Amino acid sequence: MSSSIIVALTKLIAGTGVRWTGCAPEIKQRIYFANHTSNLDALIVWTSLPKPIRARTRPVAARDYWIKGRVRRYLATKVFNAVLIERKKVTSNNNPLALLLEALDQNFSLIIFPEGGRNTESECGPFKSGLYHLGKNRPRVELIPAFIDNANRILPKGEVLPVPLLSSISFGSPIRVEQNETKVQFLERARNAVIQLKRS
Repeated sequence: MSSSIIVALTKLIAGTGVRWTGCAPEIKQRIYFANHTSNLDALIVWTSLPKPIRARTRPVAARDYWIKGRVRRYLATKVFNAVLIERKKVTSNNNPLALLLEALDQNFSLIIFPEGGRNTESECGPFKSGLYHLGKNRPRVELIPAFIDNANRILPKGEVLPVPLLSSISFGSPIRVEQNETKVQFLERARNAVIQLKRS
């Protein structure tokens, strides 16, 4: 199954409306970070990017979920070129931050979900520290907030088959880790940048 088929299917099922409010879709290295309510989220962000940008952008996904079954594994490794990270048995050999920095050093952009897992609440949950460490270690990479709306109704938690509904995604203005900004301060500011896109 090719990426063009996946893009077409996603648009058919999710009908994603794309809005760029704080930046334009450009071929530059970025980390797109978004709220997380559905297993469709990474797919929605990835398919919302123009093809040349999509080709250089890798979703970050949970290894334990995406290696189960031939279809998931094929999509993750052959179509999305996802960075598969360990969530439970983290060692020095599979440290998620090291894998993400390696992908950035290969000039890829990334799609990440700083909440760490799917959040069924209406409000975006607290962010884990990964986004801060990526921004601190690679300050030249743009950090782009994004808000995904309605994906949780298309594929609710525990469901296998999606329900065709309209979803949307908004991309905001780039942010960065400011000098002397603490981890707590940055993560709250990054979270607010996502929430503001919901309200705008």
